[in-house]
Amino acid sequence: MDDPPVIHNRLAIGSIEAAVDTMGRAQITYLEDHQEAALPIWTEALFATELLMLHADPLYYGFGGARGDGSGVIVIPGFLCPDVWLMPMLHWLERMGYQSFYSGIGLNNECPNLLIQNRLNETIDKAIEQTGRKVHLIGHSLGGIMARSIAGQRAKDIASVITLGAPLRGLVAHGSVLRVAEQIRLSILEKHNSGVLPECYTARCTCEFAKAARTCVPDGVMETAIYTEDDGVVDWRYCKTDDCSANFAVHGTHVGLVFNPSVYRIIADRLATA
Repeated sequence: MDDPPVIHNRLAIGSIEAAVDTMGRAQITYLEDHQEAALPIWTEALFATELLMLHADPLYYGFGGARGDGSGVIVIPGFLCPDVWLMPMLHWLERMGYQSFYSGIGLNNECPNLLIQNRLNETIDKAIEQTGRKVHLIGHSLGGIMARSIAGQRAKDIASVITLGAPLRGLVAHGSVLRVAEQIRLSILEKHNSGVLPECYTARCTCEFAKAARTCVPDGVMETAIYTEDDGVVDWRYCKTDDCSANFAVHGTHVGLVFNPSVYRIIADRLATA
C-alpha cells in the first residue's frame, strides 16, 4: 500500500488543492498528532554496512555522477544528530564540485524555529555571500523538515530542497522515538519558558517553522524526497511528496540514508538538474 493509512486527525490525501494557509499558500496533507508505528527499529544497526559500501563506491571519491557548478549546498542533520554526522556527505559534495556547508546548528535537539532563526539563516546568508547564487538544502529526517520550512520562508534564496527520510506529512514513528521527542519537548519548554510556544515540538505548533513546513514548496524551488521502505524509525509512507516525480525510493535504513550510495547518486543527479 503506497498511501498512508487513513487516520482521523489529518487532512484527506488528495485535498491539497482545497487547503491553504492564511497567506494563500497551498498546504500539504499533514497529521495533527504524532502517531506510534510498529517498525523494526533493530534493523537500523545495519547502517554500518551502508557506510562501508559508500567507501567502496567510486562515486564517493568523485568518479562518475553529474558534476557540480560551484553552488552552495547546506547539509542539515536529523533528530539528535550533530553537524559532523554529515561529514562524509559534506566532503563528497566538495569533491563533486559544490561548495558545501554544515548547517551550523550543532546538535539537533532544540526548537527548530529557534535553530533556523538564530543559526541556519546565518549559514544561508554566508553561503549566498560566498557563492553569489541561490543555495541547495539537504536535510535528513527532522533536518529535512527544517529545510522544507526554510524553502517556504526564503524561496528567493533556495534553489532546491532534498529530504532524506523526512516525515513531511507528520510524525508516525517508533514508540521509542516518540518518547525521546517528548523528553526533548519538555526540556525546550523548561529552558525557554515564554520564549517558545506551548505546543513547541508538536504537530500542533503554530510558529513560523511549523506553518512553513506544512505548506507546499514554492514554485521555483525543486523538491526531492528520498525514502526507504525498510525504515525502522519513521513510517516511509509519510516521507513522500504529492509529486510522484519528486519521490525516490532506495533500499536501506533510515539512519543510513546519509551514507547510502544510491542516495548519493540521486543527489548528484537532482542537484545537477536544479
